[in-house]
Amino acid sequence: MKKLMTCFVTTVFLTMGFTTNTYAATYKVKSGDTLSAIAKKQKVTVSQIKSWNHLKSDLIKVNQVLQIKPATKKTTTKKTTAKAATPYKVIKMKATAYTGSCKGCSGKTATGIDLKKNPKAKVISVDPKVIPLGSKVYVEGYGYAIAGDTGGSLKGNKIDVFIPSQKNAQKWGVKTVTVKVYKK
Repeated sequence: MKKLMTCFVTTVFLTMGFTTNTYAATYKVKSGDTLSAIAKKQKVTVSQIKSWNHLKSDLIKVNQVLQIKPATKKTTTKKTTAKAATPYKVIKMKATAYTGSCKGCSGKTATGIDLKKNPKAKVISVDPKVIPLGSKVYVEGYGYAIAGDTGGSLKGNKIDVFIPSQKNAQKWGVKTVTVKVYKK
């Protein structure tokens, strides 16, 4: 039952994706719009719009869809953001890479994720005594992922990051990375 639940939670995370921003609205740019006019209309700042949309300049295009984050009370935002974004564990770990397409590999993780059917999945293999299976993690140089697999040689502060291509997995090599572990 525990394995089934872990598989379900992992599937939900992979289906929903990992985003740290929740947007209430979008704005489709019309002819003649400027960032300052849009910001004034939406009651936000130009800097906020640029930040939310990863814009490096003030250049916008007709029909471009901009994300607009709603204004919230400062006290609520600080408490919610701090609680949601704070890892409960930060660890330096030795990281190698693996693939699900090697000769003799099943492509299925310990939690049931089919890596051959989901090659874009961000999954790491862990020692579950260090990082619990199903945990959401952030791996330096890899990004957000799920601790969804185990490995016989992974004891202590070692992880494997899933990379679909054998060539790119070999390019990863061996790295020392910072891993932020978030509560399930």
